[in-house]
Amino acid sequence: MDIKQLTDHFAIPGVLHFDEHNGLVRAVVTTPEANATIYLQGAHITSWQPKGQEDVLFLSKKSDFEPGKPIRGGVPLAFPWFAIDSKQDRWHGKPGPTHGFARIQDWTLTFAAQSGDDLHLTFTLGPTELSREMGFDHFRVAFELTIGRSLTMKFAVANDTGMPMLFEEAMHTYFHVADVKHISVTGLEPTGYLDKTDGFKGKPAANAPFVPTAFTDRVYNNTTATCVIHDPGFKRAITIAKQNSNTTVVFNPWKAMPDLGEEEWPYFICVETVNAGANAVTLEPGKTHVMTAQITLSELK
Repeated sequence: MDIKQLTDHFAIPGVLHFDEHNGLVRAVVTTPEANATIYLQGAHITSWQPKGQEDVLFLSKKSDFEPGKPIRGGVPLAFPWFAIDSKQDRWHGKPGPTHGFARIQDWTLTFAAQSGDDLHLTFTLGPTELSREMGFDHFRVAFELTIGRSLTMKFAVANDTGMPMLFEEAMHTYFHVADVKHISVTGLEPTGYLDKTDGFKGKPAANAPFVPTAFTDRVYNNTTATCVIHDPGFKRAITIAKQNSNTTVVFNPWKAMPDLGEEEWPYFICVETVNAGANAVTLEPGKTHVMTAQITLSELK
């Protein structure tokens, strides 16, 4: 749909409207409790700001806002694989794009409704020319958002094939913090992890809150724990509760990247809701898998 069609079908005066940024269509949300922005490319939420708060999501000022290029920040949706594609010849003799094709495809808005102070949105993606080139022709995914004082994200995958479907998935959330060097993350104390900064070596559980001090890329498998980011700079705690996710990934590059400025990396920590690697999903024919993350804020004393 173009902006006029989206407006005709889904706009809610004073609550939901649509515009374009660098050729990318986006939904702009203003509810009594929060503002938000979602790009149709990737069904990518780039801002969620409850009233009276700093934005909870980080977005790089150097991010590529171009058709077919991933956005750095917000909540990228990784599907049907996480990180580097393991199939070396998937697409034109090379691996597929990092984190899969879903985050660089245009999704379809199929539902928008206000309920009390919350706005409910559903975006869907089915087989595309690009996905078929990569061997994915019989699937459906949906991303459901409930936007208000809290943010609930549901990522649903349906298997329309006649055989089991193996996939990985992630809500690769970039959380905005006052200074990553002065935060801590709780919830993962009893869980060991794979350290991607050290050749994927397995590391034992720290049995203590995680305090970032350097380049971090940790894969915590076999955990369903709720995580909390304690941010004294913004005087708030960000709670990430999840369902049907058995992997948590924690990431900060501790340096600039091509689409991340040198001055920007101190202002986020990724705490990602994931099923990947040892926790990849095998979905039986005709079945649906739903992974959920609910984000809430509380005052940090």
